[in-house]
Amino acid sequence: MTDLIESQKQYYVARAPEYDDWWYRRGRYAVDPETERAWNDDIAEVECALDEFDVHGDVVELAAGTGIWTRRLAQVAGRVVALDANAEVLALNTAPADKRVVDVFAWQPDERYDLCFFSFWHSHVPDDRLDAFWRTVRAALKPDGRVFLVDNGIGDAAHASRKTSRTETRSVADGREFEIVKRWWRPDELQQRVAPLGFDLDLHATANGYFLYGGGR
Repeated sequence: MTDLIESQKQYYVARAPEYDDWWYRRGRYAVDPETERAWNDDIAEVECALDEFDVHGDVVELAAGTGIWTRRLAQVAGRVVALDANAEVLALNTAPADKRVVDVFAWQPDERYDLCFFSFWHSHVPDDRLDAFWRTVRAALKPDGRVFLVDNGIGDAAHASRKTSRTETRSVADGREFEIVKRWWRPDELQQRVAPLGFDLDLHATANGYFLYGGGR
């Protein structure tokens, strides 16, 4: 598992220059117009839900990456602390945030936040580290703190053949391949999984199935 986690970290270092191309469906990630419309509609659904969630106060973002969500959080939060294991990725994150190179699996929060946010991270947490991860999230939150997450949805047809596995082989533009953790969750399944850990989440799948999203306390 240690080797798999290291491979996952190196994958995101290698993918950093093209990560935004994936999100904005550019270059080798371009799709046909109909698929792109559905993708963008699902993005808008998640963005609307985050707006309605009323982000405020001190926010910590785990696996902040290139800053796609950091920039949105920074517009409404009092302060954003953006954590990522890779300095190469954070170097591309131009959001006005306190950026720190931190391995989330080893992170010990030294302060508490009003919100813990993570996007496209939870599916990379191995099953045997899940309880510890959520204990860390809880330790990072104030007594009335909240969580909001975004991740790949089980309705994304691009990954249909991989969803029964706990790992995936991913490639980057130069042809290199990396093995990563990839755990697919249904909204109800994840809600039930974290409830005994003290979290009451309201999770949803987007209309076109591309994303899982939601939050709670």
